[in-house]
Amino acid sequence: MEEVSIIGIDLAKRSFQVHGARADGSVAFRRKLSRGRLLRFLASQPGCTVAMEACASAHYWGREIAALGHEVRLVPPIYVKPFVKRSKNDTADAEAITEAAQRPTMHFVAVKTEAQQAQAMLFHTRDLLVRQRTQTINALRGHLAEYGVVAPQGRARIGQLAAVLEDGDYGLPEAVAELGWLLLGRIDELDEKIDGLDRELQTSARECEATARLMTIPGVGPVTAIAIQAFAPPMESFRRGRDFSAWLGLVPRQHTTGGKPRLGRISKMGQRDLRRLLITGAMSVVQQASRRGEVTDPWLAGMLARKPRMLVAVALANRTARKVWALTTKQETYRVRTAA
Repeated sequence: MEEVSIIGIDLAKRSFQVHGARADGSVAFRRKLSRGRLLRFLASQPGCTVAMEACASAHYWGREIAALGHEVRLVPPIYVKPFVKRSKNDTADAEAITEAAQRPTMHFVAVKTEAQQAQAMLFHTRDLLVRQRTQTINALRGHLAEYGVVAPQGRARIGQLAAVLEDGDYGLPEAVAELGWLLLGRIDELDEKIDGLDRELQTSARECEATARLMTIPGVGPVTAIAIQAFAPPMESFRRGRDFSAWLGLVPRQHTTGGKPRLGRISKMGQRDLRRLLITGAMSVVQQASRRGEVTDPWLAGMLARKPRMLVAVALANRTARKVWALTTKQETYRVRTAA
């Protein structure tokens, strides 16, 4: 009997559906395996291609299966969906993963290393704490507004709310003051934890040559540099910088038919955290240029003269993504372009 050439796995927590196919596309086996039996079963199979959806725990299983001598392919879930036949179930999903992975034009997700996932966890943990701090500040401002205490927006204005809580003559109920101090203590605790993670990010970014090189680009700081290293696939997998910016979703969405091109807003595909960070960094560059009134980059000066600032920021984020690709592939440091 001809050996299996590709195995598709529908990942789950405890129950895994496995679909094996031969080189001609015929079905070799369909099996349901428990979590403990999956690696033992794959170890008994000859070296072949193992395909999975790029979902939760996929990178862990990718590393473990690659150690057994198999070639691992992670398929984006959005590209698997068209291959699901009729009813959706684990068996149909495993078969669809197998068929999608065999397409010659399919795009795959690179398996992340443990170090990359550790950096991603550091970034997500900091992002979570920042969101919790914002929620706590908004909760404090909202509750005190019910008693006529209003302070300007911004974390720097929290001191005004603390001063009101200290003032016993303001007329706040005792329970309100106690809960307000509880929220202020939570904000201080989150500030301390975020500052510690920021120091860890800055140290890690300075010690790594690749991230230090990226931080020479205007609008790219330690957080963005670490996020690029953690979330972006190897830059060598992109033929040019525009492919990387397209992967980030920073290029116009196309709706072309009959040979008539129609371009809309950016596609917003790819990694949303990287796209958000690049646009935020570009917006800071645009704001600094607008305040100074003197722009050294002639392209940026021309864009600011005729386009809205937010549109310029998105276009600048696109350029920044291309610069990231160029510096990473060429192992160079960014050189500032000046006007003639």
